Amino acid sequence: MGTFEGRTALVTGASRGIGLAIATSLVDRGARVVLTARRPEALAEAVEALGGPDRAVAVAGNAGDPEHRAAAVRTAIETFGSLDALVGNVGINPVFGPLVDVPLDAFRKILDTNVVACLGLVQEAWRAWMSEHGGSVLIVSSVAGLKSSKGIGAYGVSKAALVNLTTQLAVELGPRVRVNAVAPAVVRTRFAEALFSGREEDVVAQYPVGRLGVPEDVGEAAAYLLGDGAGWVTGQTLVLDGGALSRGPIA
Repeated sequence: MGTFEGRTALVTGASRGIGLAIATSLVDRGARVVLTARRPEALAEAVEALGGPDRAVAVAGNAGDPEHRAAAVRTAIETFGSLDALVGNVGINPVFGPLVDVPLDAFRKILDTNVVACLGLVQEAWRAWMSEHGGSVLIVSSVAGLKSSKGIGAYGVSKAALVNLTTQLAVELGPRVRVNAVAPAVVRTRFAEALFSGREEDVVAQYPVGRLGVPEDVGEAAAYLLGDGAGWVTGQTLVLDGGALSRGPIA
């Protein structure tokens, strides 16, 4: 799959789950990483797990804060000397139920955190480094952005926006920067626990591979899309769903 030796990645939402798995996959291939998330304690644990400050540093903050995004990008460049790979992995889903009942303020917050903050991060990285030096961007979407999903429609709309954002940015930032996305189905994380807790056997039955996803599945795919092996791949959304969409709706 290639090496990331001498390269720096910035991974948001990286204190646990999918974000940490992506960071781990990149560090295992030689990258230095900057991690962001809201909780300093969880970030400190993640940095230690990745090998300490020679391999990873953390910037705690809210993805919706422009100053935080600027600080994260600046930390990558000042600490490790470059910003070669960018991973947008921030996502919230604070409401459950039909879209017609979703409070509009909550819907705005979902879009602001999941979509606007992601675009803001790419803009920051582009202006500070990638417009001159190039790089690769990965956006974490979801299968919820490719189909209707009971109860999480607002989240799905935001993830659908990320799919389109990926194709648009790939055109606008190419050829200097490649932009791709992954769209996982249900992955065994704390964030997705409500989707399988208490009925895991029924959920697993929908997946031809016979299991839920794990964060490492996404980490491996991310390393491919961010690396040189995917040098002719841009504007694409790689579905990581254990074959579920081939079978039919995911409950």
